[in-house]
Amino acid sequence: MSDESRSTPAQTSVAAVIPAAGRGVRLGPGAPKALRALSGTPMLIHAVRALAASRHVALVVVVAPPDGAAEVKSLLDAHALPDRTDFLVVPGGESRQESVRLGLEALPPQYGIVLVHDAARPLVPVDTVDAVVEAVRDGAPAVVPALPLADTVKEVAPAAEAGEPEPVVATPERSRLRAVQTPQGFGRATLVRAHESVTENVTDDASMVEQLGLPVVAVPGHEEAFKVTRPLDLVLAEAVLARRRLNDGF
Repeated sequence: MSDESRSTPAQTSVAAVIPAAGRGVRLGPGAPKALRALSGTPMLIHAVRALAASRHVALVVVVAPPDGAAEVKSLLDAHALPDRTDFLVVPGGESRQESVRLGLEALPPQYGIVLVHDAARPLVPVDTVDAVVEAVRDGAPAVVPALPLADTVKEVAPAAEAGEPEPVVATPERSRLRAVQTPQGFGRATLVRAHESVTENVTDDASMVEQLGLPVVAVPGHEEAFKVTRPLDLVLAEAVLARRRLNDGF
């Protein structure tokens, strides 16, 4: 590994950045996606609690819509959150990448490990959060939680015209493919350099680190860390919460 790959002290403090400035248009009109309610509680609060449940995470930074920081801070103040974790709300930007960068800039200097987590993944289990942090502590510059794919995947070429069938050009080997989730974990210096250097072909923060030529490793994800994007996902999330209440008193 390069010196940069090993530059994160094993016991450095951990912060989580949750970009929550998006509108979530695929869920339809109404409140921004992060503020949609699950079992009466906004998704954002579920996501914040999920990150704060980790014994490693000392600070959670919520990146709010540019004109909604006061509203989001009031929302956090109105819900019970762990006393041992600090919380900070900062205004975001016009893109997810810009919002993550603004969250990074707001971090105090003692935080050497950074998690970036989608507010739309409100039910990520604490074991997944811990596994990501521990892999960064062990020396990986970037870590993603990931799941094997259940479906066969096809690579297709663009259709001749919109709505027409798409020609299949390849069938990737499924055993080598993974569906990537969040939180993604990074050495802070690595993530800052990625945001300073990479501006194109950005699909997630780990892809930015890949473009720096640094290694990214995957740890096991969890089926409950799915992204709430469509109305059907809200139904599934409610079912997961109902099961947790029944089984764990969640």
